[in-house]
Amino acid sequence: MVKFSEPDLDRTFAALADPTRRALLARLVSQDGASVSELAEPFPVSLPAILKHLNVLSDAGLITRQKTGRTVTCRLNAAPMADAMAWLDHYQQFWSAQLDRLAHFVEDDDLS
Repeated sequence: MVKFSEPDLDRTFAALADPTRRALLARLVSQDGASVSELAEPFPVSLPAILKHLNVLSDAGLITRQKTGRTVTCRLNAAPMADAMAWLDHYQQFWSAQLDRLAHFVEDDDLS
């Protein structure tokens, strides 16, 4: 089986489980570096709530933050998502093989 650091994967999947955090990441895909206030602007939640979401994303390694003066800029770090995709790929290959075997069985059964 593919070996991955379980705590890292757990943090990645936990961070991606929340729709607000996924939306924050999507905004960072379209903007290479955005301030916390720019990221928070379209969301109907408080700035402290956005900061908590950003802390989760940062702890998972999905974003990096850089402070310049009073402005904190966030950037996307997609490396943890690549590890999660590799983990998912392993299981996608397994299930594809199982479904191919099932289809072959059903097709053979139809011929009899």
